[in-house]
Amino acid sequence: MKPSTSPVSPRGPSRRVSVAPMMGWTDRHDRYFMRQITPNSLLYTVMITTGALTYGQKFEVLDFDPAEHPVALQLGGSDPKELATCMGFARKWGYDEVNLNCGCPSERVQKGQFGACLMAAPALVADCIDAMKQADPEMPVTIKTRIGIDDQDSYQFLLDFVGPAAEKGCATFIIHARKAILGGLSPAENRTIPPLNYETAYRLKRDFPQLEIILNGGLKTIPAIQEALQHVDGVMIGREAYSNPWFMRAIESEIFGTTETLTREDIVARMMPYIAGQLARGTPLKDITRHILGLYQGCYGARGWRRLLSTEAYKPGAGLEVVEAALALITQSRRQAA
Repeated sequence: MKPSTSPVSPRGPSRRVSVAPMMGWTDRHDRYFMRQITPNSLLYTVMITTGALTYGQKFEVLDFDPAEHPVALQLGGSDPKELATCMGFARKWGYDEVNLNCGCPSERVQKGQFGACLMAAPALVADCIDAMKQADPEMPVTIKTRIGIDDQDSYQFLLDFVGPAAEKGCATFIIHARKAILGGLSPAENRTIPPLNYETAYRLKRDFPQLEIILNGGLKTIPAIQEALQHVDGVMIGREAYSNPWFMRAIESEIFGTTETLTREDIVARMMPYIAGQLARGTPLKDITRHILGLYQGCYGARGWRRLLSTEAYKPGAGLEVVEAALALITQSRRQAA
């Protein structure tokens, strides 16, 4: 089936640039940190399973700081009723978008019958989208997916997946431009071994301009992003945003045209009140500082910054003085290099 050619206007936040949902990484502390660097990028939660909310009642995973807006909730699930219920949670917590994960290849996710294996069940995904849209017609619902799975990687296979969901009202598809190997490769290997094929995403946009197509996978330079934006509506940045967060500042100036001048020290200064507030709530320092280890990547003192935060922040009672000491190492390294 092909997507409908009738015009569909994607609603919700700008998706010109977004930071990918990454299990174990893009929690609320990382998103707050990212927001200080990139005011214009759309941020995503980690994948949260519908079962964790509907049965586990683990609502604390939905909490976020208002400063994180715009922020999208990514759900993992395949039961239309559960997904419809979770739309209510997304509305109550104030999310700007709900994304259905149809791209994660991990065995654990497959056992839950969601993630990338859903590409083989387009009718079920369409039912999920229909239930989600009926539960909250105003909330933008998007899908993050691959270009194929295993030996099912033809362009027609992708069309047969996209088509029914588009017919039910999903106007935005985030395309990780690799197929997923559901058996034999780890999630990490699935991010690198299957070759990238941007042309498939570009072709989808050419054939169905009414859909919003976001490209994900291997985008690590400004020229690569600029090239991609000639063909699709937006890009999603993954590991590069986490390992080298200052790259998102380059995106702010080169892609969004932001003229505000900020230094890494400005970002640390902005983080300090947030860290103090979280410490007062009982959050261990390490839960926050693990996300800022890459802030000084490529700078004098980066190794000392990482080493100090990776050791001292894990000690009981660690506080702001650890971050201050790490920052002092940066200053000392610069003076020595001058």
